[in-house]
Amino acid sequence: MKKTVKVVAAIIENENREVLCTLRSPKMSIPNKWEFPGGKVEEGENLHSALEREISEELSCKIKTLEVFNENFHEYDTFAINLITIKAKLVEGSPTLTEHSKMIWLKRENLKSLIWAPADIPAVDQLTEEV
Repeated sequence: MKKTVKVVAAIIENENREVLCTLRSPKMSIPNKWEFPGGKVEEGENLHSALEREISEELSCKIKTLEVFNENFHEYDTFAINLITIKAKLVEGSPTLTEHSKMIWLKRENLKSLIWAPADIPAVDQLTEEV
C-alpha cells in the first residue's frame, strides 16, 4: 500500500479576485506543475495551523485561514495525497518565493490555462465553476 500524505493548500484571493498560483521547482516532486501553495500537515497539527505555518515558511507572509474549500484524494505513482484546500486571506506581508520557481495571480476564469499538479485539479475545477 502506498504512503498517504495529508497536505493542505491555500486558496488566496487578492482584492482584484485573482488567485495566487505557484509553480513547483524542478527540484520538487511533481516538478514544473502549478499548485496552490501549502504543504504537509505534521503530526499533532490541525489543518488551519499547518497551512498558516506552511505559507509562512514557503512564502514569507501571514494568512488567516477561512473555510475548507475542497478535499480530494489522488494517487501518484509512488505515493497518495489527501489534499485539503482552504480559503485564506493575506493578513501581513506579500508572498515571496523561497521554494517555488514562479508565482502569479490569475483570475478564476484563467486558471485552466496552467498545467496543474493532478491533485490540485478538482479545486481548480470547483473555483472556475464558481465564477
